[in-house]
Amino acid sequence: MNIDPVDIERKITPKTKAIVVVHMAGFPADMDSIMSIAQKHNLKVIEDACHGPLSEYKGKKLGTIGDAGCFSFFSNKNISTGEGGMLITNNEDMAKRARLLRSHGMTTMSYQRAKGHATAYDIMEVGYNYRIDDIRASIAIVQLQKLLPDLQKRAEIRQKYVEGLSLIKGIVVPFADNTEFVSNYIMPVVLVNSIKEHRDIVREQLHMAGIQTSIHYPAIHKFSAYKDYGAQLPITEYVTDNEFTLPMFASLRDDEIRYIIANVKSIVK
Repeated sequence: MNIDPVDIERKITPKTKAIVVVHMAGFPADMDSIMSIAQKHNLKVIEDACHGPLSEYKGKKLGTIGDAGCFSFFSNKNISTGEGGMLITNNEDMAKRARLLRSHGMTTMSYQRAKGHATAYDIMEVGYNYRIDDIRASIAIVQLQKLLPDLQKRAEIRQKYVEGLSLIKGIVVPFADNTEFVSNYIMPVVLVNSIKEHRDIVREQLHMAGIQTSIHYPAIHKFSAYKDYGAQLPITEYVTDNEFTLPMFASLRDDEIRYIIANVKSIVK
């Protein structure tokens, strides 16, 4: 996804320590430009790859390009354990501190003490209870073995979606020109020359046709927690007011894809 380096750099202040990159829907951001900016200003890069396990940018897996990568194992993600997640990094200092903070800042874990590898511990700093439990970890290992076949099927489904939806006037398919291997976590589309009320009507009529849709995502700066900051983001607002997400899962059949596309075409027209 293209970015405007000038736009990013004008937001950097002396207090800025890191750039957080979100790989929306599993599609890669322009990591070359981002890494260049980070090196110029001596900033860390944190990749939010929660939508993109195994997604790639120029042959590199998302989450492995910056200083740290974050993944989610929530119930609706490509890898699901119900809750939990994963942080990866090649920086040993970061890894050591993450291991310390994940378990209350304790120098040894309870399983080490239970197995007799340690009999005492110290609290080096105030930490958290961020440990994934053994049951969820076991589920994640099994899920990981199923991940690649699932993503390969999703890629086929997306291609059929793009071929059909690209013929419909009034709709844009984000990332339609992407050639990287990606997770295809969701299938977003954006109405053009439209207003929020039109999007809501389209979603309601699709619902009446038995097609579930969603919104990914409402504009963050419009939430109550942030609205007082007064951000002016007209492009963001247009996209979030006119985006909706079509069904995307590996077992989606060809006839179901055709049915969805036909209904979108009919309703938008």
